[in-house]
Amino acid sequence: MHIVIMGCGRVGSTLAHILEDKGHSVAIIDQNPEAFRRLRSGFKGRRITGFGFDRDVIAEAGIEQASAFVAVSSGDNSNIISARVARETFGVDNVVARIYDPRRAEVYQRLGIPTVATVRWTADQILRRLLPEGAEPLWRDPTGEVVLAELDLGPAWVGDKVAALEEAARTRVAFLSRMGEALVPEADTVIQDGDIVHIMARADDLERVNAAVAARGEEDV
Repeated sequence: MHIVIMGCGRVGSTLAHILEDKGHSVAIIDQNPEAFRRLRSGFKGRRITGFGFDRDVIAEAGIEQASAFVAVSSGDNSNIISARVARETFGVDNVVARIYDPRRAEVYQRLGIPTVATVRWTADQILRRLLPEGAEPLWRDPTGEVVLAELDLGPAWVGDKVAALEEAARTRVAFLSRMGEALVPEADTVIQDGDIVHIMARADDLERVNAAVAARGEEDV
């Protein structure tokens, strides 16, 4: 595929290198030509100086042949405008925009622009390390309503089946991490000591899920 990236910061340059290593052609846009210094010397993609929402600039980057467009500059408005130009003017279906203000995520979602809210994601990662007990989100959908969360079960659940956990907590187990490997469980999969359980749930259900899981430990005391 040919992929156009707007923003040659740390995220944009990292994406460019990963995509090129996977065999895709890449064009990267930045208004500051000094930003291209983040690209490795052997980078074969196109470097375009300009604004990603300028039609002539993204046309020069090969947007008409692109299968995807990614906007990861430092400005929310620039990212959204350029993503809309890529989709609405040039017909690119696969677009993603990074935003710093998670409150805008729902608005952008309604416009059909998938977004990544970096501030909320970073805050969630820090909270997971500061407050490891309970379910803390690893990922949120753009609206912030649905989360993938790591659940701290405790020893009381060892030996129980995944179905029992789902019934007690009224949630869905997405996968387990066991001995460093990911496992998609069946209903009769038995929870083992050391398993890390990941659930999919509504964000406002996490407190209830934590309480249901903790109740098992209290019963055994």
